[in-house]
Amino acid sequence: MKLRSPSRAAYTLTFGMVLLVATAIAAQKLTHEKNPDEETAKLVCELVSRFHIARPKIDDAVSLKLLKRYLEVIDPQKMYLLKSDIVSMEKYRTELDDFVKNGDVRFAYDTWNTYLNRLDERIVEVHTLIDAEYDFTTDESMFKDTGEFDWAKDKVDLDKRWRKRIKYDLLDLRLSDEKLGEARKRLHRRYRMFQRSERLSEDREILENYLSALTHCFDPHSSYMSPLAYEEFRIGMELSLEGIGAALRSKDGYTIVAQIVPGGAADQDKRLQVGDKIVAVGQELGEMVDIIEMKLSKVVRLIRGPKTTKVRLQVKKGDSGETVLYILIRQKIELKSSAVKGESINTTERIKGRTARIGVIRIPSFYRDFSREQQGLRGFKSTARDLQEVLVDLSNEEVDAIIVDLRTNGGGSLREAIEVAGLFIDEGPVVQVKEQNGKIKPHDDEDSGMLYDGPLVVLCNRLSASASEIVAGVIKDYARGIVVGDITTHGKGTVQNVMRVRKPFSRIFPGQDRGALKLTINKFYRVNGHSTQKHGVSSDIVLPSILDHMELGESFLDNTLGFDKVNPAAHRSAGMVTGDIITRLQMLSKRRVAAHLEFQKLQETINRFKAQKKQQMVSLNEKARREEQQEIKKMKKDNDDQDKAKQYGKGPVFPDNYYNNEVLQITLDYIELLNDAKTAKK
Repeated sequence: MKLRSPSRAAYTLTFGMVLLVATAIAAQKLTHEKNPDEETAKLVCELVSRFHIARPKIDDAVSLKLLKRYLEVIDPQKMYLLKSDIVSMEKYRTELDDFVKNGDVRFAYDTWNTYLNRLDERIVEVHTLIDAEYDFTTDESMFKDTGEFDWAKDKVDLDKRWRKRIKYDLLDLRLSDEKLGEARKRLHRRYRMFQRSERLSEDREILENYLSALTHCFDPHSSYMSPLAYEEFRIGMELSLEGIGAALRSKDGYTIVAQIVPGGAADQDKRLQVGDKIVAVGQELGEMVDIIEMKLSKVVRLIRGPKTTKVRLQVKKGDSGETVLYILIRQKIELKSSAVKGESINTTERIKGRTARIGVIRIPSFYRDFSREQQGLRGFKSTARDLQEVLVDLSNEEVDAIIVDLRTNGGGSLREAIEVAGLFIDEGPVVQVKEQNGKIKPHDDEDSGMLYDGPLVVLCNRLSASASEIVAGVIKDYARGIVVGDITTHGKGTVQNVMRVRKPFSRIFPGQDRGALKLTINKFYRVNGHSTQKHGVSSDIVLPSILDHMELGESFLDNTLGFDKVNPAAHRSAGMVTGDIITRLQMLSKRRVAAHLEFQKLQETINRFKAQKKQQMVSLNEKARREEQQEIKKMKKDNDDQDKAKQYGKGPVFPDNYYNNEVLQITLDYIELLNDAKTAKK
């Protein structure tokens, strides 16, 4: 067989590919010779400008924010750096944008070194203050949040702040019935460990803090992950949250519970709540490790561990300030523990003189087993599929109405939210999504018809977020049912995507691992054109809730994206809600709540909590603090039913308590008003 000579075009193509490969290899070699931080910073800036939903410019305004944000990360309570340090740093307040775009991140390291020097100076004084004598009978107080003040003008000014801070620390431990000698030892250990931890911070952590401070200038959910942080993130996702099943955040040196994951150890145990502060962690044996001021990543490593092992958590309760010890057994979250569950309730068993059969469906998250779906396996777990089964069962029981409980549902799969909403509406758009190019794309219910077309109540709270808000918004916009619960939902109307920090050709020539970016790339809008961002979805009938008075929700985060509107999507009203019906329901519920003893107790707790929030000072008098603590404990004990109203998992789907029973009353009112409206039309 005679071989054909390659054509000139083939030679050109081959030469072009060789040149392309050679150029790429040369580029990779040059990259390795450069400062790796420089290339990483440049790439992060490029990716943020290209892919963030706001298409932001990194300019002088961002430079000012970056300076402020980075200082908040390093010294949030303004307890180490001096005013003179800040003045030196502010010389660059409009230049940091140019520095970082050009890959110059020396400011991050210079500022960190200044902080470390001040830290060393301050810790020497701290150990002296810990051993000093204090009078806990004097009527002395301190400001709760020193971060709101200006920076200390000199060492004397800083000494005053620290004397009260250490007295507060010692009193806090005494209130936990710890002897003064043991409290002093514990504080010495805490600050020695903190100093050592900060001193051992690696360059990758400093860069991560600085570039995350940059991304946080655009929204609170965008962040940079170093290679190690990204690997931990990936492992955490693949392990399906093995551990205690709680999402944590860091604020002012404290590790705070941000979310309880349905089906996890904390959810099943029921004691750990959103807003609680974890102050120490211990394994099954050995000493407790004080984690105040510890980096969140290190806290997570202490808490994470093999399933079936025990972890001890010392917790400062968010509502009462009481310090308690919880022992939890780590476990892998089982999907069945967080699956859709339903039950039917004969109201005569819980509400005297009112008869109906009401179905209640608890949806803890919008889950979908993408792995099994991609493998082509049939019968993979899905919220919508499980919901269909429950709806069929309740329809067979001929329920008069259905309550869909989305309380504390933090969201999940967008596709599941669309399919779930589609079971309650005939057809039409469910949500609108703003894409990176600015275009608005509607996502429709693809199946015509409703699986359930009767009276519908959606129950939400401040912890109902993302996909939950999409479903609640659809029910409101189609006038398909009513929303009951807290004043509004969480207000998270954005979508994040994780992308590797890479150069062109990096898939062919991997080069150096530069970590990843978690970027906000999309924004949700309701059918009526309103964003769910910040404002959330408001309830038609509001019930008293202490969550409404906590700093929970998107609107409390820094640099959050704003609320805005787009054009409404064409849709047909179901006509099952009118202004008159809402007004009537509000009046009837308000009257019952005002007369109910348990709601009155709850209102007392709320009033107490609101008064505490307004107080800028905290007492350093032991007797006053103990009396305050006992009063809060008593009020909390009187109001245990409200805590039970938020708990799910084992036992009934909709526990018998005053809060849930008021929701049943509202549902009964709604059934009657709809029946009256039908009768009036005949």
